[in-house]
Amino acid sequence: MPDTPLPLPTVSPKQALQRLIDGNQRFRNADVAGTARPWSSEMAKGQRPFAIILGCSDSRTPVEIVFDQGFGDLFVVRVAGNIVAPSIVGSIEFAASQFESGLVVVMGHTRCGAVTATVRALLTGENHVSKNIRSITDRISPHIRSLVKKDVMVGDSAIREAVRANVRASADHLRHGSSILEDLVMSGKLAVVCAEYELETGAVTFFDALPE
Repeated sequence: MPDTPLPLPTVSPKQALQRLIDGNQRFRNADVAGTARPWSSEMAKGQRPFAIILGCSDSRTPVEIVFDQGFGDLFVVRVAGNIVAPSIVGSIEFAASQFESGLVVVMGHTRCGAVTATVRALLTGENHVSKNIRSITDRISPHIRSLVKKDVMVGDSAIREAVRANVRASADHLRHGSSILEDLVMSGKLAVVCAEYELETGAVTFFDALPE
């Protein structure tokens, strides 16, 4: 049976975003002791995450730690390249509709391996031998193809631009590729925002602001 949302106060998209920003600041300041919600047996009764995070599977991007959040605070979906596939959309639809989470964050990160691999494939014309890995890069390539130019050295800045373009594409897909999510966004009950985690500094930058 599906979990029943706990009777917790509703958190607005703006409040949810501020909680993530404050948590990331604590993480960067190494001031995280005792701030995250601890485990409790009450968790078994249901969940009410205040935000949904679509992030990359990279081992260096542990979402709850990065935002200094605890048990039951975040509904996290992680997949290489933070791509949007049907199962990903379904997971986010479930959380947004069942738990009334008011914020979805699509979070990419610097030096993303999936994006870098896609850039290399576009430059060389050689795709990965694994069809399963290609299913990831094939979802990224349409959104960064215009940024990749043949015979041009691709540096960190170009990869970073591609990472952000891929994040924006995933966020846009969630806003408009699901009638459930689109209705929630149009009604003001849900906001979908873009973010980038810097491996070099530990900082999360939200580069698309919440709508007024």
